[in-house]
Amino acid sequence: MHQENFDIDIKHLSKVEGHTDLRIKVRKGKVEDVKLKIMENKRFYTQAIRGKPFLSIPQIVSRICGTCSVAHMTCCIEAIEKALGVKPSEQTMLLRKLNMYGTMIRDHAMHLYLFCLPDFFGKDSVLDFDESQHKLIHQAFAVKSAGNHLSTLIGGRAIHSPFEQIGGFSHIPKKEEVTKIIFELKKVRNEIFDLIQLFYECNWKFGEKTNFVALVTKDFSFLEGVVKDTEGETIPESKYWDHVNRVVIPYSQATGFEFEGKEYMVGALARMNLNRHNLHTDTRRDTAKFLKIFPSENVFHNNLAQAIEILHCIDHATELLETSEFKKEKTPEVKAKAGDGVGVIEAPRGTLYYMMSLNKEGKINYGNLVIPTAQNQIKMERDIKLLVPQFLKKGKERVRIEIEKLIRAYDPCTTCASHFLKIKWI
Repeated sequence: MHQENFDIDIKHLSKVEGHTDLRIKVRKGKVEDVKLKIMENKRFYTQAIRGKPFLSIPQIVSRICGTCSVAHMTCCIEAIEKALGVKPSEQTMLLRKLNMYGTMIRDHAMHLYLFCLPDFFGKDSVLDFDESQHKLIHQAFAVKSAGNHLSTLIGGRAIHSPFEQIGGFSHIPKKEEVTKIIFELKKVRNEIFDLIQLFYECNWKFGEKTNFVALVTKDFSFLEGVVKDTEGETIPESKYWDHVNRVVIPYSQATGFEFEGKEYMVGALARMNLNRHNLHTDTRRDTAKFLKIFPSENVFHNNLAQAIEILHCIDHATELLETSEFKKEKTPEVKAKAGDGVGVIEAPRGTLYYMMSLNKEGKINYGNLVIPTAQNQIKMERDIKLLVPQFLKKGKERVRIEIEKLIRAYDPCTTCASHFLKIKWI
């Protein structure tokens, strides 16, 4: 490979959700251009929901993403309820929090244990872990299972929850089922500290001054709050779109976004930077040493933030389950009418925005969705451009590894496996 002039050309990254290409152009030892191309075919979900009755929409949009189906459903339900003037009960909001906690535990565990830890140990995958690392694999499946079981208890399934509906839940968990989940959550709680310690000790570093954006909630529940950024902006959920602008990326099927005209980052790191004081008291107590790292601009601390979020979800879910008595409630009457509503929640990968416009028959006139990965795309691409020069002299294999690690730290929906970059060096 000529050190001064070469291209990195990756076609169809393997073992990922969707299709993504990456092309890097290096001339005279400098990175001239980076194009991160999300090549997944257009899915037209905003067009697909038009004309559909509002009652069917939450289940339809949950199919946008298997791993984040609960987040899409919950955000959509919030938008429709606000359009129709439906106010969910306190118990309904509690159950939604629990459903989201199950999603976060499962999703973060999959990302951190199965996709990031192989990088940490210099392995291609968890299948290459030696005997001394087998404990982590057992912990991975125990933690992930706890999240799945919590979502199944509350929502009916770990993905595409049938119980969560507009105005309430169609099924209430039984006391014996709740007791079983509490036991499982408490059992895996101690396992999380090994994960937190590993990412705390990790010496990977990459970052610069960044504007982080997140929904700040009183109990770190990922639902209902105000949008804040690190530059001091505070925005009601309903006004989020007024501060975000869509950016067409000609070579990518995914649209990018800017916040106040600039690139920004959403996700666990943003939440930890802006809202860590609202973590569960037990989580704050037991992670006090690790929380001193935040606020941080190191992108790799997104992994540490996710690990701490798993502990918070376990702690708060356990408290809610232990102190609540669930009872069958009458679902509020939901009548079709014209209206617009906005839902904003924190999905595993960051701030998720839904705007739903209904006609007088209760059918969707228009829907607007802002997805976390799309919001991170512009900054992620720029970070790759800044990272590559640091490793050019260390050879093409090292460059590939470092790019993968950085992309994975963002936890985009396009990263699903270890060492997925197939690079063509020209």
